Amino acid sequence: MSTNTKFKIAIGSDHAGFQYKEMLKAFLNDHEVKDFGTFSADSVDYPDFAHPVADAVESGVFTFGILVCGSANGVAITANKHQQIRAAICWQKEIAELARLHNNANIICIPERFVSEELAKEMVSTFLNTAFEGGRHAGRVNKMSC
Repeated sequence: MSTNTKFKIAIGSDHAGFQYKEMLKAFLNDHEVKDFGTFSADSVDYPDFAHPVADAVESGVFTFGILVCGSANGVAITANKHQQIRAAICWQKEIAELARLHNNANIICIPERFVSEELAKEMVSTFLNTAFEGGRHAGRVNKMSC
């Protein structure tokens, strides 16, 4: 993936997202990417990897996060427990764009079992290269944290 802006990206997955996590790391070779695991396709618990990715983004050390699991639901629910995280499940390029434009999402959650590798790459590229629109959306985003 080639872009003028270089991002610090935290990435993680469970066993059901391991293949795409590895593929996306290679795709993002011109960015600084830190892999928070898992490191094999052996069965694991997704919160063990979603929480460290969310912590890394919430702390500001990383600009964006990518989480991958079978449906993306588990990792999204887990990441969204963090106050400053806006994790969006994306299954279309347009959803990834709107997650950034309107919701200022900072973690994209990808359902490996339901999207192609090519679509996953397109969604990540769109997510990283779409700026938050602000304006009327900023007030809404500011109301999200409890």
